[in-house]
Amino acid sequence: MTTVLVVDDAPLFKAGLSAAFENAGFDVVGQAEDAMAAVMLSKELKPDLVVLDVLMPGMSGVEVVDKIIGASPVSKVVLLTSSESEEDLLAAIKAGARGYIVKSTPFPELVESMEWVINGGAVVSPMMGGKLFDTVAQLLKHRDVVVGRKPTLTGREVEVIQLIADGRTSREIGEQLFISENTVKNHVRNILDKLGLHSRNEAVMYALREELINIDG
Repeated sequence: MTTVLVVDDAPLFKAGLSAAFENAGFDVVGQAEDAMAAVMLSKELKPDLVVLDVLMPGMSGVEVVDKIIGASPVSKVVLLTSSESEEDLLAAIKAGARGYIVKSTPFPELVESMEWVINGGAVVSPMMGGKLFDTVAQLLKHRDVVVGRKPTLTGREVEVIQLIADGRTSREIGEQLFISENTVKNHVRNILDKLGLHSRNEAVMYALREELINIDG
């Protein structure tokens, strides 16, 4: 029997969802109303499934996902949300959630969708699925541009990456190149945009791989 931990700070919603799980043959082994209790019970009970609200007292559900998985790696986490923000959806996926479902979903439908998660799948509410596909499509288009042609960095941009690799701060780079700190930050943003990367460290690794810089400066 699949074991479930239900986490929500609204008593009526929590009770209703727990009853729906039990009626469907799941074993609700625990309930919690805040993030800390969710982590502690996950560690203690090792439930197959943890279903929790995104808006949790203490910390957000997205923030607590990683902590729950760390406390109980066997548990699959599904977030319930009132938000239709694609940023929240992507943050949930990045954190390791296996589901992202709007709270207005009827309990029987919500519980039924958990079978996909238990069997190794993932679930997203239909109204969020379109946003997810749109976001992925944009990411893939950007990736195709980056993969299809090798981006060209200017000499100044290479200088900036070299100094980053040398451990210099934006202020120190500006002083050495006789440019403002804001100009350095603009160069960094341009570099990341060109390379389709997200951090200075990734830019340094790219430049090293392409032999644009060397680790000794």
